[in-house]
Amino acid sequence: MQDTFEVNRTSRKMLSSYFENYTLEQLNKIPEGFSNNLIWNLGHIIVTQQLLVYKLSGLPMVVSDEMVEKYRKGTKPEHDVTQAEVDEIKALLLKSVDQLETDYNNGIFVNYQEYPTSTGYILKSAKGAIEFNNFHEGLHIGIMMSIRKFI
Repeated sequence: MQDTFEVNRTSRKMLSSYFENYTLEQLNKIPEGFSNNLIWNLGHIIVTQQLLVYKLSGLPMVVSDEMVEKYRKGTKPEHDVTQAEVDEIKALLLKSVDQLETDYNNGIFVNYQEYPTSTGYILKSAKGAIEFNNFHEGLHIGIMMSIRKFI
């Protein structure tokens, strides 16, 4: 699993550059033809990891219910996020991976509620969810690379 966490950490470090390279206005901009923006994708990546791994394991998440409601699957940006919200997402981006690795290594993921993903793949364990999460994040990195061309 060490490689899986390193892949996740590498993609998250890549994503953290968006906070340095784009203004608040650019992070919030939804280009024509898109249904979301850069900051929504960043929040969605964090929330999805928490839902797929922690919630389906019956464990507490590090994200608030409010954050889940804003960024879970099926949502879209309803308003521009504030700088404080951007700062919270930025802090959670790397912290959530570090916490996940620690929790996994400490063996806290005992139970898991099977979950069929929208891709048709069925998650059957926290380990599988962590591995699938890297694929999910890769999809959103691709979307973000497209969005950045139009902002």
